[in-house]
Amino acid sequence: MELTLTLPDPVAREAQAAGLLTPQAIEAMLKRELRRKAGQQFAESAAALGAVALPPLTEDEIQAEIDAYRAERRARRP
Repeated sequence: MELTLTLPDPVAREAQAAGLLTPQAIEAMLKRELRRKAGQQFAESAAALGAVALPPLTEDEIQAEIDAYRAERRARRP
């Protein structure tokens, strides 16, 4: 993909001097921002899930969930 940026001259000069306008630097910045956004979305989802007032599972219910998961995995094996 080719990308064209329009930046104010002072910002462009400073970014160029700092080596931030290379494809490698831009790729690294984009990857960091994508990870940051994913983390932010995860935190928001976790907060929303934490706001749901569900009763805690009993030990028997937890064990039943584990057993069901294991049975499902065994059933999918060739």
